[in-house]
Amino acid sequence: MAIQTVGIIGAGTMGNGIAQACAVAGVKVVMVDIAQAAVDKGLATVSGSLDRLIKKEKLTAEQKTAALALIKGSTNYEDLKSAQLVIEAATENHALKLKILKQVDDMLPAEVIVASNTSSISITQLAAATSRPDRFIGMHFFNPVPMMALVELIRGYLTSDATHDTVKELAERLGKSPITVKNAPGFVVNRILVPMINEAFFVLSEGIATAEDIDAGMKLGCNQPIGPLALADMIGLDVCLAVMEVYLEQFGDSKYRPCPLLKEMVAAGQLGRKTGRGVYTY
Repeated sequence: MAIQTVGIIGAGTMGNGIAQACAVAGVKVVMVDIAQAAVDKGLATVSGSLDRLIKKEKLTAEQKTAALALIKGSTNYEDLKSAQLVIEAATENHALKLKILKQVDDMLPAEVIVASNTSSISITQLAAATSRPDRFIGMHFFNPVPMMALVELIRGYLTSDATHDTVKELAERLGKSPITVKNAPGFVVNRILVPMINEAFFVLSEGIATAEDIDAGMKLGCNQPIGPLALADMIGLDVCLAVMEVYLEQFGDSKYRPCPLLKEMVAAGQLGRKTGRGVYTY
């Protein structure tokens, strides 16, 4: 089954980014959010992002017009019925995602595939809340979606081969490079990335090197485009801490203990770029 129309639940950063990637690739989109203001903001974000691509000469004005014409904004879940794949891209909140998935599952035709753009929640658990665990999959896009090539395809315990293959084909049509991952806390990228960030905080707290030198070392020695401490500030120190706490709880392994300095900075409200101060001052 080739996917002609993608439904997206959530018009925020991830939702509108996925909508843009689909529309630029010629795939129809229905982007749904609970408030019209959120839908309008999502559509305006896509338009602005496409304008920047025109300035960089990566897109023509005609291509922008064609892409925007493929995106329908809506506040009505019923409009998702025209899609062959529905991607839930709501906030990373377990209870909220479960509520949304149960709601759309009751309404969507049986053959529709449902995906969750989660970065940490168990796909098997989310799938179990629906009547279609074989047609449920994790589709973890990376931010900013239009620029980042990676999509983690996370197979729940009951995800079928047909579901995986259909969604993989779509990801490739969007110009993405999908990797296939078994369901496990943090999947692949965050499982490796966030403990590395946590270790950088241990190195900083032990006074082994300055923040600037730690970041310079990882950039120059490991060819990373941004150092782990600067990246933590970008992600949000509260988000990094929350992920480490999930790993500690779910793996029960002390190697995932959050660094006390990270905990202290979060307690102090120094969360990174979004608060103007984290490891660095903005």
